[in-house]
Amino acid sequence: MTVLGRRNLLAGLAAVAALPAIPAQAESDGDAKLRETLDGLSQLPDYDARGARLDAFEAAALSPSARLDLRTIRGNIAIDSQLERLIPGGRTDDPYRVPVAGEPGLWRRPNGAAAFALLLERHVGARIDAETAHRRFEGAVAALGARADRLMRAAGFARGSVGDRFQAMFADPRWLYSDDDAGRDAAVADMNRWLDRARRVTPALVGPMPVASRDVSVRRMSRADEAAGKQGYRQIPSARQSGIYMVDLKQIRRRPRWSLHSVVHHELLPGHMVQLPIEAAANAHPLRIAYLPAFAEGWAIHAEQLMADHGAYRAAPLEALGHLHWLLFRAARGLIDTGVHHRRWSIAEARAQLERLQGVPAYFASFEQDLDRITGEPAVRAAEALIWLGLADRTRGLTGAALRRASQAILIHGRKPLRFIPNGGSRV
Repeated sequence: MTVLGRRNLLAGLAAVAALPAIPAQAESDGDAKLRETLDGLSQLPDYDARGARLDAFEAAALSPSARLDLRTIRGNIAIDSQLERLIPGGRTDDPYRVPVAGEPGLWRRPNGAAAFALLLERHVGARIDAETAHRRFEGAVAALGARADRLMRAAGFARGSVGDRFQAMFADPRWLYSDDDAGRDAAVADMNRWLDRARRVTPALVGPMPVASRDVSVRRMSRADEAAGKQGYRQIPSARQSGIYMVDLKQIRRRPRWSLHSVVHHELLPGHMVQLPIEAAANAHPLRIAYLPAFAEGWAIHAEQLMADHGAYRAAPLEALGHLHWLLFRAARGLIDTGVHHRRWSIAEARAQLERLQGVPAYFASFEQDLDRITGEPAVRAAEALIWLGLADRTRGLTGAALRRASQAILIHGRKPLRFIPNGGSRV
């Protein structure tokens, strides 16, 4: 683990202080015409006609963000045209939605394997073979499980699978908040304390970020929201409003203290509350956002790992375990996605894998809910994990200014296909 040194931290802060906030994109005549065309694209009769309409635009005449809109949407419309031919009968509003099979597993459909490969390519923004992706997930869950095993043994939990031991640790009362106002207030105070450190460290890891991204906090949900069963939700920071993460603590006894630290880095800094405001300032077209739903999650998972790799859990082994549990959740989701749709796993087999690897489901999704999502949305959860792992590849081994440049290449102009992000790090 690399620890972010004081010298690098101060250098990063100084570099950010010398730079202006990331400005909103100025719209040229070409940008405006492209946006008007994209707004009306779904009115054209088919994907080939939509692609032909976009062929009239010259990328070089557009601003960088509009150019990214054009290249992303045009490429994915071509994929949609292929998907509709392979598995007709889906929804043709952009992006194309493959009709759900009667039984779980896209492989059951004629041309299902080819369709799954195209969905992976569309969501990730790079070609990746389904078997290669599955093996990558197998390697990731094995490495994460081995790290968790070492930390668990040091904490006195040595028997059973990693999943069994997570079950025991999540239920251990030593680390649970009290189920009352005092307990919920304590959880929010802990999260805001971790956020204060992230606010100081984030610029040294990702470089310049919107000024509004510094004005963020964790807050308790209202009792009315909790009673209504609302899950955690965000108010994205802007020049007009503060950034807020409303954390769901209704079932607070399911959220041990050490499980919440990584949530701060995912939901706030340097996660969603950095990436999403940058994207908003770039005025990314809604269709680009719709075509790349996995990118924002991939960045936020990467943000969790960035903080861990740079010392967030130094001398905090239990919080490191909480971080690893979240990563196992993400990697296991990818594994189940390729397992069900490519390797032809049954739902029972997929469920057994989740119990073995995670032990405890994510707070906001039971194993049954997660399996329903994965079977109904082929390639999405695999893409989230592949983007996270791809971003880790591009920043591995980088520190200081090199890391900040790599992070800016990822974030600038909003979400983008993975193939458009330069490889700034070395692959292990």
